[in-house]
Parts: sequence; structure tokens; C-alpha cells
Amino acid sequence: MSVSEMFAALQAALGQDQDIREEIRKVVQALEQTAREMLTLLQGVHQGPGFQHIPKKCQKAREHFGTVRTQMESLKTKFPADQYYRFHEHWRFVLQRLVFLAAFVVYLESETLVTREAVAEILGIEADRERGFHLDIEDYLSGVLTLASELARLAVNSVTAGDYSRPLRISAFINELDSGFRLLNLKNDSLRKRYDGLKYDVKKIEEVVYDLSIRGLSKEATVAAGGEK
Repeated sequence: MSVSEMFAALQAALGQDQDIREEIRKVVQALEQTAREMLTLLQGVHQGPGFQHIPKKCQKAREHFGTVRTQMESLKTKFPADQYYRFHEHWRFVLQRLVFLAAFVVYLESETLVTREAVAEILGIEADRERGFHLDIEDYLSGVLTLASELARLAVNSVTAGDYSRPLRISAFINELDSGFRLLNLKNDSLRKRYDGLKYDVKKIEEVVYDLSIRGLSKEATVAAGGEK
């Protein structure tokens, strides 16, 4: 094979790679749009009467995940199944955002942490990398860390809305989450930096709880929560 033939073959391979990336980008853009719509919907819980509409907003978000699953099915067809990590950078950010949205919905519904397996099911992908397009562990953890920041914000807005028991529950949840992350040996630089931000979320929520306690509102919230049970 001559030099010109070699470079012609290389150009053909480059062209094929660029075509694949362009097809992936189109689907990722659609996923990003769906994620933005869901985020806008769920941000409503932070506003005045938003707490009263949490079940309805979660139900709407669940409907959006139906669109996400369809888009994920399309994404799976755009590249060779054995080359997931070659193209991973294209969908990494939106996948982490979708993990956060799924985790936020599950927390709002049950005040529990969604498992990686459950998120994968919600998104219509696999938890096991051996089975194809999957939810990478680090992407899952990044999404969970974004949830922590969102809950710190929710704790502050709960007080503004007159819901004094929610920050106490959020505080207990975030402390448990922080304890869990302390068990991990994080070698990913980006993920480790994101984890460093968790301590600020913990501190922010602790300040909210402390403010409630010195105002005597934490006791009222505890009594009210006990009465609801």
C-alpha cells in the first residue's frame, strides 16, 4: 500500500468517527433539552406553595423520564456497543444531570437515597457494564453529590415556607450521605473536588438547623412531626 493510499484509508476512518460523534451529539442535545425541562419543573418545589405540589411535580417528572428512556434507546444505536468509553465524554455531563434529577425525585417521594440500580432502571440503561450501555459508578456518585447541594438549598427554602421539620430530616439524610462518601477512596480528581463541596453543604444545613434550635423552632418541628405520625 502506498503512502497516499494509507492516508486515504486514515481519512476514511476519521470521517466515520466524526459521523458517529455528530449522531451522538444530536441525541445528547435532545437529552439535555429534556433534562432542562425536568429541572425547571422540579425547581418549582423551592417556591412558596411548591411544597404542596411535590407529588404532582414528581409525577410529571416521571413522565419526562419516559422520554429520556426513548432517547437513551436511540443513543445506544449510534456507536459500536464495545466502544462506550471511547465516546463517554459526549454524554457524561447530561447523564450525571439525569442521575441527579432521578435522585431528587426519589428523595422528594420517599426521602431515601436512590440506588444506582434503580437510577439505571429509571433511565432505561444497565447498571452492569458487561451488559452494554450502563451507568458508570462515578457518574452516579456525581449525580448524588449534586443532590446534596440541591437539598441544602431546599433546607433553607423550607424554613422560608414555614416547614421547620424538613430541614431536620434533610440534615439527618445529608450526614448519613457524608458518612457514606467517607468510606470511599476517590481517585477521580473531578469527583474528589465535587466531594470536597459536600462539607459546605453539610455546614450550610447545620447552620439552618442551629438557627431553628436557637429560635425554639426545632422542638416545635419535632413535636409536629411526632403528631403527624
